[in-house]
Amino acid sequence: MDTQVAIIGAGPAGLILARLLERAGVGSIVIERRDRAYVERRLRAGVLEQGTADLLRAAGVGDRMIREGLIHSGLYLQFAGERHRIDMRELTGGRTITVYGQHEVVIDLIAARLAAGEEIVFEADDVRVLDLDGDRPSVRFRHDDEECVVHCDYIAGCDGFHGICRPSIPDGALKTFERTYPFAWLGILAEAPPSLDELIYAHHERGFALHSMRSPELTRLYVQCAPDDTLDAWPDDRVWEELHRRLETRDGWTLREGPVREKGITAMRSVVVEPMQYGRLFLAGDAAHVVPPTGAKGLNLAAADVKVLAAALVERYRSGRDELLAQYSATCLRRVWRVEHFSWWMTTMLHRAPGDDEFVQRLQLAQLRYVCTSRAAATSLAENYVGLEHV
Repeated sequence: MDTQVAIIGAGPAGLILARLLERAGVGSIVIERRDRAYVERRLRAGVLEQGTADLLRAAGVGDRMIREGLIHSGLYLQFAGERHRIDMRELTGGRTITVYGQHEVVIDLIAARLAAGEEIVFEADDVRVLDLDGDRPSVRFRHDDEECVVHCDYIAGCDGFHGICRPSIPDGALKTFERTYPFAWLGILAEAPPSLDELIYAHHERGFALHSMRSPELTRLYVQCAPDDTLDAWPDDRVWEELHRRLETRDGWTLREGPVREKGITAMRSVVVEPMQYGRLFLAGDAAHVVPPTGAKGLNLAAADVKVLAAALVERYRSGRDELLAQYSATCLRRVWRVEHFSWWMTTMLHRAPGDDEFVQRLQLAQLRYVCTSRAAATSLAENYVGLEHV
């Protein structure tokens, strides 16, 4: 089997890249180790930056997002029992975010690719990428008990942090930068209308909490927990008790409860590998970098990566020039490190780490008050949260 670009991974990065290439007339195949049902119900992020929403609309896969997504023009920071609104639309010249689940984005992208007659290989076993530094790399895998080989010009490694692409790069070719945080998030999806119209980021002496949503009927909520906590240690009653304590305010506002549909624990870490390319393999999304979820950047950073990669590949096939491909890593890493900093800043400002004393807590409160009282500081948060302009 021959194609121009072999894409490993049917998450947002791989599927957006495949869509952009398809619309530009560049051939590709998407290879995914999981089945379609698993990929489409995998719950992840739910906040789309302005640039990501614009990209999906321009790619012709935004119709359902436009109908069902929730446009938010601001967010709330909460501390010391008080809530403060950051008006992102006003501070950024009209830019907003869209609340629309990552799994919904994936569903839309899969449907569009299959409707166009393009190929996705689900349930591919023993996937290997070979000859990465040659002129004609290949991907080998088993599917339906048959050995398959795809010869291609380029490989896009969009298979996430635990995928096979990054580890296939020879030792010493990449440098890894990593920070592991001493806390995690316990998240629930509750069958309850959101208790407020926008997201709430809450700093509390007992730990961080977040009020988000997936639809007018579903609320997404998180509480900071220990990284070694288990779900058994967090029965529903304890989760709701902590959410009430950390999110309620002095003015009598209360949190709506409902049946818990999903529950999980998310580790918190920052990871960047440099460079994001080796030979004819290009890493994108979580295969190249991971951010803590505080800044809602994972999917958005993946989308920015593959927009750059798609433009570089299209330029290569249309003009024969490969300067953009050679610059792919450097171009992406400028944005990656800006987003890593913002996510780290949000995380350290809002969470309580083990061993933090009153000095650290006072610094956090001083930073939060500054953001909520300084237009310049609020604008910086708003610009980063709605997302930097795509290159």
